[in-house]
Amino acid sequence: MSTIIIEKETVEPAAIRAWAEHRTVFVELTDGRIIGFPANRFALLAQATDEELKEVTIRLNGFALRWESLDEDITVPGIVAGNFPLPYVVN
Repeated sequence: MSTIIIEKETVEPAAIRAWAEHRTVFVELTDGRIIGFPANRFALLAQATDEELKEVTIRLNGFALRWESLDEDITVPGIVAGNFPLPYVVN
């Protein structure tokens, strides 16, 4: 009797689209999910104007979000994992 071992390669989802609305940043992922997070979970984004938040671009083949005018970069795998530096605060 022989045994077949199938290894499943894990691929992190990447961003294919990003935008900001009502102080929330949204990311559409390659696996079809759309996730969002409040801008106030990141110090620089919390201080940004609505117009600055809308300037989000996708970098590193979809693995990072970039705000050039804020000099802010956030990794997409970190967002998916829920790694936020600031606590969630309900206003």
